[in-house]
Amino acid sequence: GGGLMLGAFFMATDYATSPVTKKGQVIFGIGCGLFTVFIRYFGSYNEGVCYSIMVMNLCVALIDKYTKPTRFGVVKSDKKEG
Repeated sequence: GGGLMLGAFFMATDYATSPVTKKGQVIFGIGCGLFTVFIRYFGSYNEGVCYSIMVMNLCVALIDKYTKPTRFGVVKSDKKEG
């Protein structure tokens, strides 16, 4: 229980490696929880919090890319000028 609480409150909420948007933070948290359950249930390692956080930290760039909010008033143009 102690490693899980330390991981949830201190390691997973690090500003340098956590997603920027709220939707991304929810995806990050769900992913950390699922990986922790899978490592503990199917693996032989009983404390999988650190590994789940490391795996999800690898996915933060993709999470930020796909949950990036669109800017208000900006229209994408298909043609480039010039």
